[in-house]
Amino acid sequence: MAAGYMDILRTRHAARLLTGTLVGRLPNGTAPIAIVLFTRAEGGSYTLAGALAAAYGLATAVGQPLLGRAVDLYGQPRVQLPAAVVSALGMAVLALIGLASLPAAYAAVVVAGLFTPPLEGGLRALWPTVLGREDRVHRAYAMDAVAQEIMFTVGPLLVTVLVSLLSPAAALLVINAIGVLGALSVVLSEPSRVWRSAPREAHWLGALRSPGLLALLGAFFFVGLALGSITVAGVAYADDQGQESVYGWLMAALGLGALIGGAVYGARQWAGAPERRLRIIVALLALGYLPLTLTPGVPAMTALAALAGVFLAPAIACSFIVVDRHAPQGTVTEAFSWLVTTFGVGAAAGTAVAGPAVELGGTAWSFAVAGAGGVAALLVLLATGRVLAAPGRTPAVVAGSENDRNGAAEPGFSSGHKA
Repeated sequence: MAAGYMDILRTRHAARLLTGTLVGRLPNGTAPIAIVLFTRAEGGSYTLAGALAAAYGLATAVGQPLLGRAVDLYGQPRVQLPAAVVSALGMAVLALIGLASLPAAYAAVVVAGLFTPPLEGGLRALWPTVLGREDRVHRAYAMDAVAQEIMFTVGPLLVTVLVSLLSPAAALLVINAIGVLGALSVVLSEPSRVWRSAPREAHWLGALRSPGLLALLGAFFFVGLALGSITVAGVAYADDQGQESVYGWLMAALGLGALIGGAVYGARQWAGAPERRLRIIVALLALGYLPLTLTPGVPAMTALAALAGVFLAPAIACSFIVVDRHAPQGTVTEAFSWLVTTFGVGAAAGTAVAGPAVELGGTAWSFAVAGAGGVAALLVLLATGRVLAAPGRTPAVVAGSENDRNGAAEPGFSSGHKA
């Protein structure tokens, strides 16, 4: 298993691109907790903290596909680095002015979110040119999904350490400065500098004109909803147990399950169409969420949380392959960015729905939202099976694909268009 991942990381540029992307995305991954801690330190209420974090999240959801389209049109360096700098400046303004002017504070977080660089989508557009063979790209997608779990675990810890050693304002400044350095590392790399998207058909819908992509986005809205609801349900469960630390254990178990699932999924080659495989994985994901409604004791609940996480990273990794197959020519970065946006919007909806569910029916009901989200995602995939069965682009060798107009990859690789 480890040998396959090491083979990828030993490939020229691969480790740098993966590390730079993760570091560059650190501000986005830590923004909610950083904004909440900063707002509370400035004397703001939890309501204000939540509103500022929500404004940031909404702005990010709007900005990602727009910036992704700009990357497809103008290349990565011209978009990613300026966006990272502007986003960091937005957070710097928040850190420096505090809450003295609420309109200015809201404007600062909106700017920071709106200009969050689409590094995640950009990396997936680069993998085919860097890795060459289809099986290696698919493994890289799985490694990418696992690395995200690590970032979302380590990132909040880093914020809390910076807050305790320095201050919440300093944490905002340091995290965003690190993010700019990560983006800089990516855009200065050769693959990022030479990458060009394929010529695209002029269409105001861009990537969204693909029926298959729309079907996938619909499904992953509900996957995001399921995951978002678990964060609220976990807090409610911890309150029921009278131990705040229980929440941390549940989230850690969920992340551990995703790490294990993603590592195992990426360690082998999978036969058959990825769309069919995705339906199976999402079915197992939904099946893993349903037992959480039992809300047993802490040890059993922790084990159930780990089980619930096992199929998350494989579902995300498989979705990357499906996006690549269905994105219209010349829209690959935008298409990946839409997936990020839809997942994030779904997660926000999940947190919004799970709260009232706790009030109405207790903790079990809030976990039931996660199960319902998983089932809904599966139903969308089943209902759109015919659409998903017809990839939006014709398989082509890399030399003619949009991911490698320079013919840098090995001959015969189909850039993920043929399973």
